[in-house]
Amino acid sequence: MNGKAMFAGSFDPITLGHVNIIERSAKLFKKVYVVVAENKEKKCLFSTEERVFLVRDAVKHLENVKVVSYSGLMVDYARANGIGIMIRGVRGLSDFSYEFELAMNNKMILPDIETLFLPTEASFFLLRSSQIKEMASYGADISTMVTKEVEKALKGKFEKNKK
Repeated sequence: MNGKAMFAGSFDPITLGHVNIIERSAKLFKKVYVVVAENKEKKCLFSTEERVFLVRDAVKHLENVKVVSYSGLMVDYARANGIGIMIRGVRGLSDFSYEFELAMNNKMILPDIETLFLPTEASFFLLRSSQIKEMASYGADISTMVTKEVEKALKGKFEKNKK
């Protein structure tokens, strides 16, 4: 097992695909930081606090995973916490193209950072938070895509918006 790694994202909401990447990463590293990004430019359905809660609930079975939120550049978080590996999940070529460019930008800012690309498992290939939110807004069954807590939270958000 290696040292510390981080897996960052908006997690709006966290999906079972994200959980799978985190579980696999937790087997590879002594400590995995799941960093919930606070991006003021991105309009999230869930607040930062709600997203942190949902991520913590989803990974509570993993003792070596720590969930935090951060509002700056992820490389700055990595530098401040002595993290040398950024984990990125990829579903296909379009994901890889975007993630590769991001990895190169991060490397320019922090030359010591390495990016580990983990392909998603086949059963999670089509999971996207945006599509899950849309399906949930129409009352579709999303129970095979997210945790029970996320399913409940999504249902609550969309029932509240209908009133």
